[in-house]
Amino acid sequence: MQSSLKKSLYLGLAALSFAGVAAVSTTASAKSYATAGAYKTLTTDATKRNVEATGSNALYTKPGTVKGAKVVASKATMAKLASSKKSADYFRAYGVKTTNRGSVYYRVVTMDGKYRGYVYGGKSDTAFAGGIKSAETTTKATMPTNTTVYFKTPGKTNVTWTAPKYTQYKASKMVTDTTPFAADKLTVTDAATKTREGSLYYYVKDATNPSVSGWIYSGAVTTDASVAYNQATDVKVNFVNTDGTTVASSTLQKLTENNAANTAVSDPAVAANAKGTQVGFSAQAQATDAWGKTALTGTGYVYSKDTASNQSALLGAKTGDTITLTVTKGTQQVQGINAYYQKGTTVTQLVAKSDSATAPLNFQVTFPTLGAAFAGADGVTYTAADVQNFLTTNKATKLVSAPYAKDADGKVVKTTDPTAIGTKGTAIGDTPTADNAAVVYHSTYTLTSGVAGTYTTGGKASAFYNTVTEAKGSGTSTDNSGSVSVFD
Repeated sequence: MQSSLKKSLYLGLAALSFAGVAAVSTTASAKSYATAGAYKTLTTDATKRNVEATGSNALYTKPGTVKGAKVVASKATMAKLASSKKSADYFRAYGVKTTNRGSVYYRVVTMDGKYRGYVYGGKSDTAFAGGIKSAETTTKATMPTNTTVYFKTPGKTNVTWTAPKYTQYKASKMVTDTTPFAADKLTVTDAATKTREGSLYYYVKDATNPSVSGWIYSGAVTTDASVAYNQATDVKVNFVNTDGTTVASSTLQKLTENNAANTAVSDPAVAANAKGTQVGFSAQAQATDAWGKTALTGTGYVYSKDTASNQSALLGAKTGDTITLTVTKGTQQVQGINAYYQKGTTVTQLVAKSDSATAPLNFQVTFPTLGAAFAGADGVTYTAADVQNFLTTNKATKLVSAPYAKDADGKVVKTTDPTAIGTKGTAIGDTPTADNAAVVYHSTYTLTSGVAGTYTTGGKASAFYNTVTEAKGSGTSTDNSGSVSVFD
């Protein structure tokens, strides 16, 4: 009996010991989670809580070490957001939780609202660290010289904002359509660039309608007051050529309404102040040839107020209308071309080879006659490349000088100083002797660039032939035997 009791006690103790070991083993393998303290809303200046990911930590639905936390944006995704060139991928921090282990997790959201969650932020709830760092979403920029601007293309795009889009969380439009404020004068009071994109923005104040004031893309405003358009007082104008293409646009502004009989301007004069007001006689008086010339500068087209169709369009104008005025191609202006050689800061004009020329012989060249003239519509600008391309196409890239000799110091003998050669030789034109023969040279000038300009009556274009080579003997000039002499 004692033997049976001992055996039973032994088996019982063995079973208890096994259960104890199993219990200890199970406890040791269980994952240990942190617990998070109460949520606190961040109350510091919101614009000072703009942050960007560092890429070192993922974004979670809860503090990452708390049970049930799920990944919102992986560490790899956060790394992409960290290196992004888009302002939309900045974050705004707005809340915080601290775990029982002292880890701080900030509640953040991207500027476009795509990602929202908790990210590890270090050990302090007053400084960003770990997976995020402070960010300057905009950078101070230089103010424009002219601070008075107007909406360049009034409408529903490129309107004013409380802040450049995505540089502050929930940045919003000040106005959805700038058309009603097209005539307002705006004053630039601040300038900034988006740090990531580099695009320039201006803060503009609208004294007439203060609620419109805000940040706007710099390319959406202009210093040109002529674009300002008020539907109650103005008429838009499109200048159209004979094939129906609009070549320029302008505005007739602050017009006076017609009289009651619609036969002349109102007397006494009454300024138009409502869309649809008949203002034809005022429009006709304002749309002079000089006004048209200014509006068409650089287009090569000409406007005439006396054209019947233009008179009709103007007389029928009402405020808020867009009318069409016909224009014609301007007179073609042929330009002469001056050729120059520049060494350092010294510029010398290359002149035509001539017995009467007073320039040193090495600067007297043979100019080719070309197959075409360098010409364009009056008032149109041409580029340096236009000049260079014209001369290249017409095979006028090389100019060869007259033959010349040099004096004892190696200086070119001038035509006015034939005795300067001394004992080294005789001047060009003299008969050299067997013992005193002149050594003849020539220079070849190669085209390097043109100069931009405007086609005008009697205008002169310029080209530089700055690559020069010198060789012995009389050079052979290339002349393509054209019929047009463009060089002066």
